[in-house]
Amino acid sequence: MLDVSRIQVLIRGAVQGVGFRPFIYRLATDMGLTGWVSNSPQGVMIEVEGPKAHLDAFMIRVKHQHPPRASISLIEHFPLNPLGSSSFEIRHSAHSGPKHTAILPDIATCGDCLREILDPTNRRYLYPFTNCTHCGPRFTIIENLPYDRGNTTMRKFTMCEHCRTEYENPLDRRFHAQPNACRDCGPCLELWNRDGHICGIPENAIATTTAALKSGMIVAVKGLGGFHLMVDAANEDAISRLRERKHREEKPFAIMAPSLESVRNLCEVNAREEQLLLSPESPIVILRSRAGNNVAAAVAPRNPNLGVMLPYTPLHHILMNEVARPLVATSGNRSDEPIAIDEYDALERLGEIADLFLVHNRPIRRHVDDSIVRDLLERPQIIRRARGYAPLPIAVNATLPATVAAGAHLKNTVALSVPTDNGTSIVISQHIGDLETKEASGAFHAAINDLQRLYEVRPIVIARDLHPDFPSSPYAAGQTERVQHHWAHVLSCMAEHNLDTTALGVAWDGAGFGLDGTIWGGEFLLASRNSFDRVAHFRTFPLPGGDAAARKPKHTAIGLLYEILGDQAFDGSEPPLLRQMLKTNVRSPRTSSVGRLFDAVASLVGIRNEVSFEGQAAMEMEFVAAEDAEEFYPYAIRVGKPLIVDWEPMLRTILADARELIPAGIIAARFHNTLAEIIADVAERIGEPSIVLTGGCFQNRYLTERTVHRLKNCGFAVYWHERVPTNDGGISLGQIMAAARQLSVIGENSCVWQFLAK
Repeated sequence: MLDVSRIQVLIRGAVQGVGFRPFIYRLATDMGLTGWVSNSPQGVMIEVEGPKAHLDAFMIRVKHQHPPRASISLIEHFPLNPLGSSSFEIRHSAHSGPKHTAILPDIATCGDCLREILDPTNRRYLYPFTNCTHCGPRFTIIENLPYDRGNTTMRKFTMCEHCRTEYENPLDRRFHAQPNACRDCGPCLELWNRDGHICGIPENAIATTTAALKSGMIVAVKGLGGFHLMVDAANEDAISRLRERKHREEKPFAIMAPSLESVRNLCEVNAREEQLLLSPESPIVILRSRAGNNVAAAVAPRNPNLGVMLPYTPLHHILMNEVARPLVATSGNRSDEPIAIDEYDALERLGEIADLFLVHNRPIRRHVDDSIVRDLLERPQIIRRARGYAPLPIAVNATLPATVAAGAHLKNTVALSVPTDNGTSIVISQHIGDLETKEASGAFHAAINDLQRLYEVRPIVIARDLHPDFPSSPYAAGQTERVQHHWAHVLSCMAEHNLDTTALGVAWDGAGFGLDGTIWGGEFLLASRNSFDRVAHFRTFPLPGGDAAARKPKHTAIGLLYEILGDQAFDGSEPPLLRQMLKTNVRSPRTSSVGRLFDAVASLVGIRNEVSFEGQAAMEMEFVAAEDAEEFYPYAIRVGKPLIVDWEPMLRTILADARELIPAGIIAARFHNTLAEIIADVAERIGEPSIVLTGGCFQNRYLTERTVHRLKNCGFAVYWHERVPTNDGGISLGQIMAAARQLSVIGENSCVWQFLAK
């Protein structure tokens, strides 16, 4: 007779909402083991009993055969005395103890559910809220841990007999699927007009919406994490009307396409981009447009790319199957506000934008935008981290204090460090956006409070940006670690790549408050264990109007010219106030910003004098750059501490090229090439073998690819952002790490990083 043993197993990570308990149940039952499994705030708890050899095999299979959407960060097991149990069961969740489990992001509709909603013989045919343990809402509906129906916004819907049978059947893929529902017991659709009155009968809501979209109407559609504003992507007049109503002049709109074949008709798609489009995260993917596609020019003016996604909820699949054409699917918000998640709030905020409202009665607990991803250097790069990716944590094999990070002013995210038994998890919120309005400020505070409530963590440290006037700063007043913006950028990228050594961080963006009171943005920071040295930076120049110059590349260009030409920079066309600000050094802070350098050059070569959204001039510089140009402009590096990168030789040559009517595409390419050459030059002078590229300028594909190739050819190890945004969306992660380093919390050889996401 075999000796019987019993063990207790604790599994942590992204293990709730992915069918982990049903998997354990089936595995134990198939292997003839007894015991139980339960969710808890710490993760998945298991007690399992049987022959020791079978328990050893059980542990191996748990590690290697777990559900595909699960991600295990830790498995611990302890011996127990055998109890002689006779069966294996799923127990009710435990609710006590510290909360260590990861909350899973929302997951796109799986193939099995899609087949059901398109099958006329299936009871879920065309039911827009179909899901199972492999797909559906998670982060947008959860209100508390552990992940049980009673802790979600689905608690108001009582399962019918059929759904309850599925939920309780261990052999069904809906076994313990918390959002499980059907037409008889779950959420339902309605189509409203601007007054909130129901249009027609609910059963015809999709058909009426389809007809409205085909006729050029704008429809606000309540989806998974908020509303989309949807309109026919081929209808130039309708899109222009949407732009006018939303006050979004030129910033590109995203498109939802009915199928992968439809995407291929619109854009060039490589194998990696196809994989991203079809992934469970289902992000917006930045793709190169095909010439002659039927997308209206107003979707992405002066832009060779399109941001495209596939349907990712049953509602979207059903709607797109009926419409059978690409639709603009942009965030349902007014300018600089978070997206609407409640139908009544949407009526108030979007009533002057949308013609109709396709709504449902499943409450959305928190707003979550669509993520934006692209293929860069044969790897995915997340530009906006939201649905599908947030809030999966980053595990730190070090004990950090409980810290909340307030993030940045633009593209804001917040973050929370959660102590665990073997280190720390850092949870980065979904994308919140620019903190320009009262509504955005409210979303910022709600996100901070939400993370603390979910994980029951009361922070003892608050990390915030060094800038005193950021909207996020007052939250952190009085109990903070102030973190320089570009230092946070560098640490964010280092954290992503498990770097616990010295590295040279190249942090280039539009603006960050510097330690010397100037506006930094063209920085080379040598990162050591607890601090950094500013070993090089771009020569500074005056920025007339300060932050306002970000909207006026021509004003930035005049400031740049004034630095080297003095009064000769003025030709009489500039506003007198601008000339006065420069001559009297009033409201003209000095900046080293490479982002503003992009703006100035874009203006000087005739690409753009004003912008309607952040980074527009730099984007258009990238788009026009001739990819076959290899030349670069002269520049100088002044020796000293720090090194000063002098752009004046480059600028004078650019002015000469412009006078000679050299095409803007050639000038733009040479400009990009020069920046890559400067990075390689400084890197060789500093001599640090590991180089980190970070900051909003490295959203530029041309610059990033050119720089990486140049540095690798010189023998450097090069790191850039992939799973945390290189823009300010990654700042909150870096702020937590900077605060810990400034407090000297991290000990020797303790900073080991890994992503829980696959």
